[in-house]
Amino acid sequence: MSYIVARRSGAWDVRETRASTAGPRSHTLATFRTLTPEVIKRAIARSSKPLSPDDLRRAALRVGAPVAAPAPDRAAGELLADLAAGRTLRPALRRLLLAALQGDGGDTSDSARSAAEWIVATSRQRGEALRDLLLLADRLPPGREAGRPLFPRIESKPA
Repeated sequence: MSYIVARRSGAWDVRETRASTAGPRSHTLATFRTLTPEVIKRAIARSSKPLSPDDLRRAALRVGAPVAAPAPDRAAGELLADLAAGRTLRPALRRLLLAALQGDGGDTSDSARSAAEWIVATSRQRGEALRDLLLLADRLPPGREAGRPLFPRIESKPA
């Protein structure tokens, strides 16, 4: 069983109860000040029992521990703050964002919607994708020779 407890320092612990020969013992899976996705991943990795991120968030809220907003909420808040400060989006990004928020394709192309996830990709992620594509290209079978016919020619005789 996993649970969350406050520490005297103001931090919080995600703990798990484990059975031992001397009786049940508490084992700390992660210590945090704000429950973030990284803390949840660390706790899940160290747990000996299955843990659900949603269960951890609910447990943290139940005991009053601070929980970080989900990434889309944080990004939306930052975008709204930037827009309120007078900053604008590039027209292509604006169209993609409007289409995504409206839930329809709008006037954006399929290729633009497919490329949307690469907008914030790091150079490392783009390099890894390129490397994967190059490795795939190396494994493709060679093309046919230009002079060689696809099938043997069938010659018919007059009847």
